[in-house]
Order: sequence, then structure tokens, then C-alpha cells
Amino acid sequence: MTESLALLFILFFKIGAFSFGGGLAMLPVIFQTISEHGLMTAGEFANLVAISQVTPGPVVVNAATYVGFNVASFAGSLSATIGVTLPALVICMTATKFLDKFKENRIIMNVMKGIRPATIGLVASGVIFLAREMTFAPIPLIIFAATVVMSGKFKINPIVITLIMAVAGGLLCG
Repeated sequence: MTESLALLFILFFKIGAFSFGGGLAMLPVIFQTISEHGLMTAGEFANLVAISQVTPGPVVVNAATYVGFNVASFAGSLSATIGVTLPALVICMTATKFLDKFKENRIIMNVMKGIRPATIGLVASGVIFLAREMTFAPIPLIIFAATVVMSGKFKINPIVITLIMAVAGGLLCG
């Protein structure tokens, strides 16, 4: 059990320390990491992504908590969650201290210009992963299209859309 907790902490600490671009960009890294260690199947991970999206809080924290719980119950969720959030806490506290000094630094600005396209690539990778795991049956495609229309054309609140589509999915897919 202690080995599992240590492994979860180390894996998610690395993910938190070396992934950029937020939760969606970090999902492929999480999947690759947990797959290499046999912690979850692709189908289980697809469910994790859906649950992480609809539960309150950052996607990556929700994902870490879910994986940790799946592997080692409450202690595992705590270990993975602390592991993934600790690097961000330390980096933010350090960056805040030095932010004013480097605000106009050309090297820092160029580093940020390099990180942006990489972040977009990581998010795109997450979308591709989810698309591969999605069942392309008529009902899920209709739910997807309705979500895009409700969000893009009618500007309906995402919370309302999520609730509507959860009910639709439960009624139509179950």
C-alpha cells in the first residue's frame, strides 16, 4: 500500500511539474503515465475525463483524485492530488516573488512564445485522444452537435448544457 501511495505521489508530482497548458493539455500526459504503469485502461480513462469535466474544480486535480482513489482508495486520492498540486503551488509562489523583475525580460517573453504553441498542441492531442475513445453512435453524435449549437449559437450557460446533456445521455444512451 505504501508503495502505491509513493508511486501515485511521484507520478503526479512529475505530471504537475512538467506539464503545461492546464487540465486538457495535461490529460494525454496523465493517460500515457497511468497506461505505462497499468493503473487504468483507455475506457476507464475516458470515463475519468468525463467525470473530471462535470465535477467542480480543475480537471487535472479531479483526474488525479479519481486515479488515486481507483488505485488506493482515499489515501491514494490524497497522495495523487497533493502530488499534482504541489509543483504548481511552489512555482506560483516563486513566480509571484520574481514576476515584477522579469516582466519585461526578452528571454522570458520568448520562452512564453514557445510554450503557447506547445500548449495548443497538447490540448489538440487531448481532443484526438478523446475522439479515438468516443463511441461514434448516432445518439452521442447528436448530443455532441446539440452541445456545440447550444453553446456556440445560443450562448447557453455551460452548466445548464451539462445538466441537459447528462439527462439526455442518461435517458437516450442508458
